[in-house]
Amino acid sequence: MYFDGFGYHGTSFEQTYRCYPASFIEKSQIESGDKIIMPPSALDRLASLHIDYPMLFELQNDSAERVSHCGVLEFIAEEGMIYMPYWMMENLLLQEGDFVKVKNVTLPKGTYVKLQPHTKDFLDISNPKAILETTLRNYSCLTTGDSIMVAYNNKKYYIDIIETKPSNAITVIETDCEVEFAPPLDYKEPEKPVPVSQGKAPVQAEESPAEVVPKFNPFTGSARRLDGKPLSAQPPPISPTAACKDKQSVSSGNGQPSAASTSKAPARQTQGKLVFGSSANRTPQDTKKENGKEVKQEEPKKEKEEPKFQPFTGKKYSLRG
Repeated sequence: MYFDGFGYHGTSFEQTYRCYPASFIEKSQIESGDKIIMPPSALDRLASLHIDYPMLFELQNDSAERVSHCGVLEFIAEEGMIYMPYWMMENLLLQEGDFVKVKNVTLPKGTYVKLQPHTKDFLDISNPKAILETTLRNYSCLTTGDSIMVAYNNKKYYIDIIETKPSNAITVIETDCEVEFAPPLDYKEPEKPVPVSQGKAPVQAEESPAEVVPKFNPFTGSARRLDGKPLSAQPPPISPTAACKDKQSVSSGNGQPSAASTSKAPARQTQGKLVFGSSANRTPQDTKKENGKEVKQEEPKKEKEEPKFQPFTGKKYSLRG
């Protein structure tokens, strides 16, 4: 069967068109959805067929083996051409003027879809769920492997369709669909600190009674001879109390010498004089008083002075004798 020079086969709609972006006819609003603009001849053919509504189509690029799905917005395109969103042409790897096959299909209603944003900026939106719900109202269907575009606040966000249920292509018109988000493509998990491996706590053994450490007692050993012979009589052992008494006799409790030792110590020299040795061993010079004054007595001069040593003044001797 032929209609206006274009051939339609059987009871289904299937036709090949040249595709162009929506900017060619100043229909930029279709960029925020998945609907295409078709020629009027396609509407006449679809009206004569018993197809399901809303009208859904399969777009296929045979050269690149890419498949996607879409809806239709208007039938005002020139014959032999269709206009589609540019992001959809990117999914199908189509250039301006390339051929694309359009076929009507029936898709099940979606129950589950998993989305993955390209950038983590999408998660910075105050309410991304509400923005996504508003955006998906402009979409008729979703296909696994496609990347849809969400426009918000003069910025475009691209989101990958990772998984859809119950099939690889679903319709999102008048259906309750569960939506799950995967981490963005540029998201990096923070490095987790390496936990310090702690060994098992040692089993605490039963506390044993503290061992009594013997105190050091000086002078408690046995006497021995240097020549190794046995002693004729063992000296009585010195008790620790006696040793302590000997120490106390040497010094008082505060570290100062005892009174007995200080009494024997010579009197200190006058401050400011340098004295070698003890003054106790020196005998004070004899003094005499003249007219109430002390006068030192001069030592008598030695009558004979000892001859000085003169080297090499002895007699000569021969080694021969």
